[in-house]
Amino acid sequence: MDTSTASSLWDELVGTQPDPDLWVVLATMAAALAIVVPHTLWRISRNAITIAHEGGHGLVALLTGRTLTGIRLHSDTSGLTVSKGKPYGIGMILTASAGYTAPPLLGLGGAALLAAGRITLLLWVATALLVAMLVMIRNAYGALTVILTGGTFVVVSWLAGPQVQAAFAYAVVWFLLLGGVRPAFELQAKRARGGAGDSDADQLSRLTHVPAGLWLFLFHAVSLCSLIGGGRWLLEV
Repeated sequence: MDTSTASSLWDELVGTQPDPDLWVVLATMAAALAIVVPHTLWRISRNAITIAHEGGHGLVALLTGRTLTGIRLHSDTSGLTVSKGKPYGIGMILTASAGYTAPPLLGLGGAALLAAGRITLLLWVATALLVAMLVMIRNAYGALTVILTGGTFVVVSWLAGPQVQAAFAYAVVWFLLLGGVRPAFELQAKRARGGAGDSDADQLSRLTHVPAGLWLFLFHAVSLCSLIGGGRWLLEV
């Protein structure tokens, strides 16, 4: 790669791109709702939320000094992130709390980038995060899921035109914001039926002696506030 090509790629990465028309923003929001609300489609699309959920656990584990040993993604849309370190303390608490909060916060961050016109930067950052996560995947289904997701980002980033890239980026961010709300309600329903005894909220309760219901309230608050704030940014085109 010569200097001029590298400079061009850098300018594209850090530069801004024009906002899509309002109808594109609304259409991508409707498309995200269409795959989040119906149960049949949610069973499939929830895999992407699980990637963000487990990726959140893994990233915060590394940032807090824990040793990340592996991530598994399962066909029932569950996942498992394993890290080594003290089984108590702030690092473990932050790691456990990062799962349900990761998808909506990623959506909020994505909405901030789109509001600033950084469509290319958003696509490249998402691709880099997926590549980094792939290194830590420890099962075949998880690897296939991450490869397919990352491959989609690569194809759109390199081969699609600006309009398609913008529509794809907005659809992804809407999906993270809207899809980030539903898991906390699902967890609440499971706990009401006496299930999910080893959920993130219950683990956090054991770590902090704070009732699991309050941690569940935090998950709701983060996801709903992210949706409201991110949605406002996306609609300001």
